[in-house]
Amino acid sequence: MVELQTPQLDAVFHALGDATRRQMLRDLAESERTVGELAAPFSISLAAASKHIKALESAGLIRREVKGRTHLCRLEPERLSAAHEWLSFYQRFWSDRLDELERLLREDDARRAPTPSVPKSKRPKGEK
Repeated sequence: MVELQTPQLDAVFHALGDATRRQMLRDLAESERTVGELAAPFSISLAAASKHIKALESAGLIRREVKGRTHLCRLEPERLSAAHEWLSFYQRFWSDRLDELERLLREDDARRAPTPSVPKSKRPKGEK
């Protein structure tokens, strides 16, 4: 399992905890974008977009490069990969638990299922 320092993991999940930032990451997965391009799909100011971008930067999820007056952002997927690995433990945990629950329910259904009875008309002569 990936060992991330708790503050790093906290920062990643804090950044992912906001729908605007998640959409910004999705957009950056397609291509690098300027701050204005990241802000465009939302009804937010450039200052508000910059705050979201700073949260993503502090989590290590994106990198911002300043070229003159243009701030170009690009995705840094390594921390997302580490967060995914951390979450994978719980995915396996719940999959195992749900598989066990399914097995127990099937056993219970099998025990409760009535045994098929043969109608009297189909029984061999002499059987009750």
